[in-house]
Amino acid sequence: MTTLLRIDSSLRRDGSDSRALADRFVAAWRRRHPDGQVRIRDLAAEPVPHLDGATLAALATAPEARDAEAAGRVALADALIAEFMAADELVLAVPMYNFGIPSTLKAYLDHVARAGVTFRYTAAGPEGLAGDRRVTLLLTRGGRYTGSPLDHQAPYLRTVFNFLGITDIQEVVAEGLNIDADSRTQALAAAVERLNGRKEAA
Repeated sequence: MTTLLRIDSSLRRDGSDSRALADRFVAAWRRRHPDGQVRIRDLAAEPVPHLDGATLAALATAPEARDAEAAGRVALADALIAEFMAADELVLAVPMYNFGIPSTLKAYLDHVARAGVTFRYTAAGPEGLAGDRRVTLLLTRGGRYTGSPLDHQAPYLRTVFNFLGITDIQEVVAEGLNIDADSRTQALAAAVERLNGRKEAA
């Protein structure tokens, strides 16, 4: 069974452009994969805790030596990785916050990127271990930042997924959403057209 993992990171539950694009994406995906499974990870409804010293210590402690609190911290990280690795395809709905991604998404990725599990260090350099999946990035922005040094959203996400070994990455960008009504209408229409013309996985 083909599995899609949808990850929402907008803090807004209603009126979110990134969530609206994700709804369109998932509806089209379901039509193409009537027997597929869609899993949803909503980082606003269920925020992933940011990494802290206690979590790093728990991950570095042998399983038999962990107390209940440490075991719980590791169990959450393990569950996030298992869900990630079980997906054949991922779609991330990501608004730009202060030129980058929401901190909740950064926290999620910090848990998923684990040495020896989703990547490993070798004598030839780091090697990604999660490469056999596709990622679609649905990126929304109030201003226009494509190609600008102020864009720390798309480059960061591409870097992280490339590091994990994922090179099949597609982007759908809707920007200039807060400039004026015409800019917003045109940007969303272009994003929907890009979604409709999106190439399918081989």
